This record gives sequence, structure tokens and C-alpha cells, in this order.
Amino acid sequence: MGAKRLWLEEEIQDDLKWIYSVKSILHTEVSDFQDVELLETGPFGKVLLLDGKLQSAEADERVYHECLVHPALLHHPNPKKVFICGGGEGSTAREVLKHKSVEKVVMVDIDKVVCDFCEKHLEDNAATFKDPRLELIIDDAKAQLENQQDGAFDVIIGDLADPVFGGPCYQLYTQEFYESIVKAKLAPGGIFVTQSGPAGVLAHTEVFTPINKTLASVFPKVVPYLQHIPSFADCWGWNMAFKSAEVALPLPEGELDAR
Repeated sequence: MGAKRLWLEEEIQDDLKWIYSVKSILHTEVSDFQDVELLETGPFGKVLLLDGKLQSAEADERVYHECLVHPALLHHPNPKKVFICGGGEGSTAREVLKHKSVEKVVMVDIDKVVCDFCEKHLEDNAATFKDPRLELIIDDAKAQLENQQDGAFDVIIGDLADPVFGGPCYQLYTQEFYESIVKAKLAPGGIFVTQSGPAGVLAHTEVFTPINKTLASVFPKVVPYLQHIPSFADCWGWNMAFKSAEVALPLPEGELDAR
């Protein structure tokens, strides 16, 4: 008989679990906030887990992070300064830094262990952490954004865990946060975009739709969008909010190609 196979089991809902094979456990660490693991899996290649929950997978993380970053940066005519709430993995900053107009990226994540772990073990992101345009701050993202000058950023990105009530990220999805901090820190014509959780037919009412409605109570124009992410076992959603209502959608194809 061959060696016993390892399987990773993750609860998607109270009565639904997602199971996939694990070829090997590559690296593990423990921070003050969470367990950090990098596994080699059968269907998705290398996967990053935080407290046993999949955060990103080698097979499709680029799809997720491209959806999070590029619509907002392409809809801004000249994005120079970008603030990232969370994003310790480095993939969001990696995609932002592909835009030639970007001069400075401030990324604030509360967990230094995660940032160091990903810089060391995620080869595609190693150069991102060394880019001179990136300023990495280990702190609470809400507090750091609140301390920035009003109108300082062209684009603000929320790459945070879902807003579980009472959880550490809940306060970064509230109407008060969007109104008094995010909107204030955006420059004229600025754009805010946030990951918004599962957006499939059965799950969109959990956080995707509430986030959209909360943003719509603060910003004059909000665009929801979604994309299937295989490793998340569902469609995933994002919401893009514009400080100005004067936005031409969609962008001309020629402009997209040029940028």
C-alpha cells in the first residue's frame, strides 16, 4: 500500500466543507495574531493559509489580485499615490507597481510575520518588497490611514479579511470608516476598491451586497463586479467606489491598450 494521502479540510459554510489534497507542508510559522502555513497542494499548487484558511493559491491568485487592483488604477487617469489596507502577502502591491505612473505605495499590515514569511517564501513577490516605491508599515491600517493627510491618495485599496461582526477587520467596512477616513483621504477624482467576499448566487447576501450598499450610502458612484476564483470554491466580489460621480464607464478600449 502507498503512503497515506494528506487532505486539507476547510469549512466554507456551516453545512459545507471544501477538501483538497496536500502534497507537502513547505513552511510554517506562528505570529502573535495567527498561524501561517505554506502548503503544496494537488489542485492549486502552493497555497498560503492563515489560521487554516486559504488566503491565496499559486494557480489563481493573479486572477484575484488583478481584479482587485487593475480596474481601479485603470479608471484613474494618473494614479501616483496608492494606500493598501492589509495586503501583507505582497501580491496586491506587486500588481499596483506594474503601473508606470505610480510613484509611491503605502502598504499597512498588522502582522510582520506574514509580511516576512511571504517575502521569503513567495518567489513572485520577493522583488515587490524591495521596490523603492513601496513603504511597508507594520501597524493597524485604520489608524495609519486616519493619520495621513486629507486628499493624499489617488487610490485606496482594501485587501482585508471579510467583515465578520466583532472581528479585527469589521471596523474597516463600516459607513463611518468610509465616510470619515477613506473618502477624506482620497484626492479629487480618487477611487476606493475593496475585496467584498463571496459573490455567488447563494452567498452574495453575506458580505458582498451589504458592502455595496454601505459604500453606496457614502460615495456617489459604486461599481460591483465579480469573478470566479476556483481555489475559493465560488465567485468572488469586489466593489469600486468613486469620489466623483463624473466617471465615464466603460473605458475606451484604446485607452486600456495604451496603459
